Amino acid sequence: MDEARQIVNDIQKGNIKPIYFLMGEEAYYIDKISDFIEENILSEEERGFNQMLIYGRDTSIDEVVSNAKRYPMMAERQVVILKEAQDLSRSIEKLVDYAENPQPTTVLVICYKYKKIDKRKKLYKSIDKSGVIFEGKRLYENQVGDWITRNLKSRGYSISPKASQMLVEFLGTDLGKIDNELEKLQLICKPGTTITPEIIEENIGISKDFNNFELRKAIGEKDSLKAHRIVNYFSQNPKDNPMVVTISLLFSYFSQILQYHGLNDKSKGVVAKQLKVSPYFVSDYVSAARNYPMKKVSHAISLLQETDVKSKGVGATNIAQGDLLKELIVKIMN
Repeated sequence: MDEARQIVNDIQKGNIKPIYFLMGEEAYYIDKISDFIEENILSEEERGFNQMLIYGRDTSIDEVVSNAKRYPMMAERQVVILKEAQDLSRSIEKLVDYAENPQPTTVLVICYKYKKIDKRKKLYKSIDKSGVIFEGKRLYENQVGDWITRNLKSRGYSISPKASQMLVEFLGTDLGKIDNELEKLQLICKPGTTITPEIIEENIGISKDFNNFELRKAIGEKDSLKAHRIVNYFSQNPKDNPMVVTISLLFSYFSQILQYHGLNDKSKGVVAKQLKVSPYFVSDYVSAARNYPMKKVSHAISLLQETDVKSKGVGATNIAQGDLLKELIVKIMN
């Protein structure tokens, strides 16, 4: 995020490079930087003759280079944006000659999503010398909550920890998807609003009471009634609550509890750092560790692995996934 902001700030100050190679697993900032360049380097009048948008599947590296070597018409520079450049991954190294001697009046933007070029290769070194290389790294699940908080703060909003966790569990780590939902909330809520679980439930459709976050908490607290209510809800709404996701999240949860048991220093800051969770949720793990000694945690992990295999049809034919989940929760909590 800081690196992307620095690129934008440099462009705003007039420090514009001839090549921007935007790559990596996380496409969100690749799109943001590319869109900023597309909308801000040239004036509206200049774009008609001097801005070109091309796609990897419809072109070749030779054509890209040919366009990049053109001179601008009645403008200081031209902008050439190559979208979906990963479709040219087999021939991307052919950009080396151009990268070594780029056209100074061209801004060539290459959006190379979900992949990256080898830092040891000549292309990387050439672009790094003459232009800018940005790598969008996918955030870990425990980092996305902080990203949501910072993103909303920059827009004049705040969000409760539980609401943030609901978004992460429902939408995963895809920043583009999350940002789309945050933009919807902005249209509904006035600046200064704190986004709560109730707002999330009402406007995005994620249940504040029946979700994997609440299921984990109920299991950790050994609240059997609440856990079974959530599992029943999941059984009735399997498309919105796939079993594979629930098992995966519970496996991660019990792995974290196991890790907690192994810590010598159980202070709040250390636990948050080692378990990669928000300090706000540390007390939940402390409580769960009391209810599940190391032996029970190991047993729960074994049950989760067994149920995962059964859910894929091995040794448990014609058993509804909802019934498998109910059986799993009973065995874990007993």
